[in-house]
Amino acid sequence: MKTCFLKFSFRVGLSAALCVLCMLSAGGANGAERLIKIIVPFGPGAVQDTVARTFSNELGLALGATVIIENHAGAGGTIGTNLVAKAAPDGNTLLMAAASQTLAGHLYEKLPYDPVKDFSTVTLVGYSGYVIAAPTSLAVKDLKDYISYIKAKPGQFNYASAGNGSASHLGMASFLARAGLQMQHIPMKATGDAVNEVLANRVQGVTAATIGVVGFRQDARIKLLAYTGVKRSQFLPELPTVAESGLPGYSFDSWMGLLGPANIPKAQNDQINNAMIKVLAESAVQDRLLRLGLEIQTASSEEFEKILRQDWINAGVIVKASGAKLE
Repeated sequence: MKTCFLKFSFRVGLSAALCVLCMLSAGGANGAERLIKIIVPFGPGAVQDTVARTFSNELGLALGATVIIENHAGAGGTIGTNLVAKAAPDGNTLLMAAASQTLAGHLYEKLPYDPVKDFSTVTLVGYSGYVIAAPTSLAVKDLKDYISYIKAKPGQFNYASAGNGSASHLGMASFLARAGLQMQHIPMKATGDAVNEVLANRVQGVTAATIGVVGFRQDARIKLLAYTGVKRSQFLPELPTVAESGLPGYSFDSWMGLLGPANIPKAQNDQINNAMIKVLAESAVQDRLLRLGLEIQTASSEEFEKILRQDWINAGVIVKASGAKLE
């Protein structure tokens, strides 16, 4: 009798243990313990960092996962970007990317990855324009004044950017080339750092994403001179475009989106894309992004791929116009 009871107890215990294991396995399959990393290739306070943090919690809830942000700054964003290019294509390591993705491919002589072929286009988030700004100590009233002021003293002034090869670097470099100006480049680690250099009157210019400067529109330390988009920004309608300000034909803006390593299975790619489209439709997320000056736009993975490939072509034109090259 005792032997039978022991056998029964062992069988019940084994069955219970197997049930628990099955439940745990099912939970893992459903994503309950899934960890997704969004790599930001610039430091805290950078445009990509700020945008990624506006939706990371909601994306985690939509996917039944934990989403964390990791900053891997350096070399104009190429260090963090390379981490994603070399990651496993399982949809759990993503890149918060922007125009610097394609610009870097034309800017650097050699990269450890292909900016287009080594990535899966996961989801588009939106677009951000850029603003050319200067410290109020320069006492210029608009961009035409600024151009004249800088041109009178070639090479004596500095501008800051989010780093070598960043969109803010190339946006300013192409503007200077078009306007026939000479300024020294001071690379920082993030857009916020570059703007702080202007606020502290340590540099005389910056081209920063709208996200990075819209909060300073009433700040007496900085003068917003012009918007780099084709038409005026809905967030800064009082600000003329660069084209309106004496450089016809000049425009510069940046898409923002999530990329992953090449060859993420379509089902997993579409899962994240669909989740992000739902997240970006949430009013709370929209409010956060709109306050930052981001024009929200969604697209399928296939549509986003077309945007990335066209931007690769456009980036080549911008880099050539700027004359910039990096080792």
